[in-house]
Amino acid sequence: MGRVRYKVVVLFNLFIFVKKKMITWDQLSMYVATGSCWHSNQTTTTTTTTLAEQQSSQSKSIRQILSMDNTGYCNDSFNSIRSSTSDEDMVEIAGSTLDFSNTEDVPPLDRDYGSGDNPGMEEVNGVPKLMDLLDEPVPGVGTYEDFNTIDWVREKSKDRDRHREITSKSKESTWALVNSVCDAFSGWLLMLLIGLMSGALAGGIDISAHWMTDLKEGVCLNGFWFNHEHCCWTSNETTFQERDKCPQWKSWAELIIGTTEGPFAYIMNYLMYVCWALLFSFLAVTLVRAFAPYACGSGIPEIKTILSGFIIRGYLGKWTLVIKTITLVLAVSSGLSLGKEGPLVHVACCCGNILCHLFTKYRKNEAKRREVLSAAAAVGVSVAFGAPIGGVLFSLEEVSYYFPLKTLWRSFFAALVAAFTLRSINPFGNSRLVLFYVEFHTPWHLLELVPFILLGIFGGIWGAFFIRANIAWCRRRKTTWLGHYPVLEVLVVTAVTAVVAFPNSYTRTSTSELISELFNDCGLLDSSKLCNYDNANVTKSSNELPDRPAGNDVYTAMWQLSLALVFKMLITVVTFGMKVPSGLFIPSMAVGAIAGRLLGIGMEQLAYYHHDWAIFRGWCSPGADCITPGLYAMVGAAACLGGVTRMTVSLVVIMFELTGGLEYIVPLMAAAMTSKWVADAIGREGIYEAHIRLNGYPFLEAKEEFSHKTLAMDVMRPRRSDPPLSVLTQDGMTVEDVETMITDTTYSGFPVVVSHESQRLVGFVLRRDLTISIDNARQRQDGIVSTSRVFFTEYTPPQPPNSPPPLKLRGIMDLSPFTVTDHTAMDIVVDIFRKLGLRQCLITHNGRLLGIITKKDILKHVAQIANRDPDSILFN
Repeated sequence: MGRVRYKVVVLFNLFIFVKKKMITWDQLSMYVATGSCWHSNQTTTTTTTTLAEQQSSQSKSIRQILSMDNTGYCNDSFNSIRSSTSDEDMVEIAGSTLDFSNTEDVPPLDRDYGSGDNPGMEEVNGVPKLMDLLDEPVPGVGTYEDFNTIDWVREKSKDRDRHREITSKSKESTWALVNSVCDAFSGWLLMLLIGLMSGALAGGIDISAHWMTDLKEGVCLNGFWFNHEHCCWTSNETTFQERDKCPQWKSWAELIIGTTEGPFAYIMNYLMYVCWALLFSFLAVTLVRAFAPYACGSGIPEIKTILSGFIIRGYLGKWTLVIKTITLVLAVSSGLSLGKEGPLVHVACCCGNILCHLFTKYRKNEAKRREVLSAAAAVGVSVAFGAPIGGVLFSLEEVSYYFPLKTLWRSFFAALVAAFTLRSINPFGNSRLVLFYVEFHTPWHLLELVPFILLGIFGGIWGAFFIRANIAWCRRRKTTWLGHYPVLEVLVVTAVTAVVAFPNSYTRTSTSELISELFNDCGLLDSSKLCNYDNANVTKSSNELPDRPAGNDVYTAMWQLSLALVFKMLITVVTFGMKVPSGLFIPSMAVGAIAGRLLGIGMEQLAYYHHDWAIFRGWCSPGADCITPGLYAMVGAAACLGGVTRMTVSLVVIMFELTGGLEYIVPLMAAAMTSKWVADAIGREGIYEAHIRLNGYPFLEAKEEFSHKTLAMDVMRPRRSDPPLSVLTQDGMTVEDVETMITDTTYSGFPVVVSHESQRLVGFVLRRDLTISIDNARQRQDGIVSTSRVFFTEYTPPQPPNSPPPLKLRGIMDLSPFTVTDHTAMDIVVDIFRKLGLRQCLITHNGRLLGIITKKDILKHVAQIANRDPDSILFN
């Protein structure tokens, strides 16, 4: 009786296995056919067990049944499986299948069905199976292709897992504890190296650019490597009126034709100036084209895009660093209307990216690397202006996409190290860290806020005009024949710049020297034309001079500055964006400084001749020093730079660090805010955001507000006219099916569903991970062919005896893709993409997959709402 009951129970259980697809009908038939030998020489003892005991032995019992081959049920092989000779085990096997609570169509969890001798393989019904990729990582899985966006959530999760592993191991041994300490200290060590390397490179760039700029005018006989200032430092034959002239420094006319006076000498110096400028610019553009095309331009738009998670391979590489450093010196020395500040940010980020490869946790994690690049951007501004605090704020306000508190402290440390390194090199020769040191002797008055605000209005209008004009010119360069001849364009612009700049002493000199002269507060010892006032009635000593009538040289200088202002405004439009390294900070500051100095001189003369007017009566008495034109130049420089870049807090801090004028923060703040308001009223984008949009980079601007009432279903793909969404099923596809889908589509990833009928979402897998995993399986696992089944499930069901081994890819699947419902408002979706840095978001309705929204879809939707071309977004 017990044997009959046993047979009935086992057959019933095997039937349940078939229903749950744990064994096939063929296997069941073979079990029934050999059923006569199931109980040969077995006892018929019956024992009852509790339900709890039956459930506890469920996993063991299923493994026992599924691991039996047909002969294993006959003769004595069955005895080797049983742990005892009683019917207790038989009841356990029976009880293991009496749980009918699992009515879902989701397969049960994977279980250990056996192990083979081949490493990296498992045996299921005698068929080898590839192990889960989580157990044996595949090289290349988890990396990203060029011009794709990283998965911030996955990268942060990987870093948390790594940190937990190191923390847990640190309690096991002393060596693991030391390794944990080294891991924690590696970030600070990396910041130290970035600061030292960037500071050293910036010092070399400053010294080289100063020497090559002076080389256009002459050469030092004591040593050709000395610039003009260093050449005359030790000379005892200089005069106060001609302090820049010494016998050791020879102009090209004096060297070639033997004289410095007359028209021939002027023409010779003119020709040499133009020839040197053309030579420097030609070398710069040729080196960029031949060795590092990414070394051109400012670099800040691309760095902003990279920091937001975009991949541009080679943009921060070794060749880019070397060529950008060399060509930056050449471009600045050529006299073009450009600066070195933006490219120095690029150089510092290249240093950060290269040094990241020395540390595993930064080399293998794209999110951690971007934290380093944010700090490197702060270092770039620190060495460009000698403004470490302003550099940190610049990275936080203008460049960085993700800036945690830890990155703030490390950025501050790196900027500090870079500033100390630059100070020790002393490239400016004044033993100061600041580039334009000023020392004004007169405090500003409250009524002067009116002209300061006027300068802010001018800066905002100029900034908006410059952005529109420059973008229009760059778009013309990209869409016409002009873009096919970058060398010719650079040479033509350089020739025009040199020919027009040489006759005007304020455009012939370097832009940094021009700004320094414009910021200067005139004193008795100054020999500049801007300080040639009528000093007949001067009674005060030292440098504290009253307002005085302007002399003829002052009016001549004002005319020259007016021409220089127009020239700088026009030539900078066509210069920025050429195929040479080109920054925008110094040219923008030069425009504002010229306008501010002109306004300051006008206010000074107005106060001198009309001191009895109501606006001057209370605070500007006759003979007093009321107006400081250099302060107006400094405020104007801040206003124009703010109008172009739309910086506010970081701009003010950079300006007072740049000049040392700490007490003039309020005028700087007033001008910066006014310029931003005026520029935003004309156009919302700064110059860097405009170039990001022009180049089609997938950058989701955090400053823009999304106020349109659309839903996720309005933006998701597929649309009604589109083909169905390309999806993978968790267990119903072969390797050939997957490879066909990869070949026929260009999508960067695919949702994984239970089946085409249910469309229940299981996860999301990236195209690159799929391709790498399949190729790796073909190479490392015997038997993987096109007809091999692909499984994304946690377990691999038994396969027919003669079928090829299956391919298990659950390890590369994202089991928790971000999903929203189809009725989610798009402003919420946009905020989610911004704050989480998502690549894509899946759209569901009542748990069923409907579509997908990618970052590119959102950018196209935003562009379409703003009446821009949605196809301008070029990259995924």
